[in-house]
Amino acid sequence: MILPTKFLPAERSLISVGGEILSVLRDGPRSVSELWERFRSDRKRKYPLNYDWFVLALTLLYAVDSVELVNGLVRLVKAAGHDI
Repeated sequence: MILPTKFLPAERSLISVGGEILSVLRDGPRSVSELWERFRSDRKRKYPLNYDWFVLALTLLYAVDSVELVNGLVRLVKAAGHDI
């Protein structure tokens, strides 16, 4: 689920979907619904993704401290000593 397997294509793995979410967040913080809409419109893939899978990837990013929720907006976490 997190990593691709022989039964789960790389573009459906949570790590890959999380990377796509991070690329959307590089433009700045967004609400979850705005992030979903942007993510969905940017996605031109063979495998469609539903909202549940998107939320799982977003939860993974939160668990590994890559994103945070501040004032209702999801934003990238700034690493110590690095500008994002």
